[in-house]
Amino acid sequence: MDLNRNDECWCGSGLKYKKCHMNYDEKINVLKNEGYEVPQREIILNKEQIEGIRESGKINSAVLDLVGENIREGMSTEEINRLVHDFTIAHGAVPAPLNYMGFTKSVCTSINDEICHGIPSEDVILKSGDIINVDVSTIYKGYYSDASRMYMIGEVSEEAKRLVEVTKECLLKGVESVKPWGFLGDIGEVIQKHAESNGYSVVRDFGGHGVGLKFHEEPFVCHFGNKGEGMVLVPGMVFTIEPMINEGDYELFVDEENGWTAITEDGSLSAQWEHTVLVTENGVEILSA
Repeated sequence: MDLNRNDECWCGSGLKYKKCHMNYDEKINVLKNEGYEVPQREIILNKEQIEGIRESGKINSAVLDLVGENIREGMSTEEINRLVHDFTIAHGAVPAPLNYMGFTKSVCTSINDEICHGIPSEDVILKSGDIINVDVSTIYKGYYSDASRMYMIGEVSEEAKRLVEVTKECLLKGVESVKPWGFLGDIGEVIQKHAESNGYSVVRDFGGHGVGLKFHEEPFVCHFGNKGEGMVLVPGMVFTIEPMINEGDYELFVDEENGWTAITEDGSLSAQWEHTVLVTENGVEILSA
């Protein structure tokens, strides 16, 4: 769609094109003509949409704070699910995982060798030495946010503690690498280098994703790759960075019984941290952590 300078911008901001995305489009067209992969307009959000995601992210982060205050040895993962569900509903929001593609719970709880998509259960009781990822996703007034944290239960081995710490470092390095007019590959490269330099592997089968207007959108965010490759990062893009780092090999299998939970093939420990981030004109903003 060709717009004149004084037409209303395509993003829905209500501003004139020249005051909004005209300069972005000119730069994107140059990059596209040079052969770079550029984002579609649908994933470049306006200020109103970003503010909606920001508000959703506040609730999402508060849920994880609540989990951190209450998680303990002897607690079932179903108790975590109820905690997340009740808090989210009480704040006028909806747990995004609930009934998503048949998922029956309001949160994912993945323990030890479970990489992601662990399903809460009354029968799964946290014990000293466990490491657990709690992955929370929230819908508030139609806007989505997504983040996860690792929690260490009781007396955790030095090996498990180191994996959790290095995985968080991988996430933070990935976030720091986000720059306007940079590339998705910049994120993947820095995460992969840090993980592998510490003797770990990066899960290939899952990655980050666009989020905000839907639960999962473009782009797919690989946590391995090469600097300068992949989609160009443009101000207004919102996506998750969520490296899944394995103590052993990156190969996995999905539990046949529940059809959801990904588990390390070699039985080694796995850890994950996740933020929702916004590409800004100057760098990056964390919207949920």
